[in-house]
Amino acid sequence: SHTGERPFLCAECGKSFGRSSSLACHQRIHAPRKPYACGTCGKAFTQLSSFQSHQRVHTGERPYLCPQCGRMFSDPSSYRRHQRAHQ
Repeated sequence: SHTGERPFLCAECGKSFGRSSSLACHQRIHAPRKPYACGTCGKAFTQLSSFQSHQRVHTGERPYLCPQCGRMFSDPSSYRRHQRAHQ
């Protein structure tokens, strides 16, 4: 949330979230079932998006382009962190 409040707490590890949907997504990491396995290295994931992001480690794909400096990133969180440096 924009207020910085994080009232949704994970009972498993104590991490807190601003939205209930974020907590629900996070809670999957504690599940024993990891249906998305990397065919290259065998690492397994609970979430499809994490698996897809991991695949870029092997392919070298960097689909997130900074329009200000041309630097490219493999994941959106690194791209967003970089964008803050331009502000």
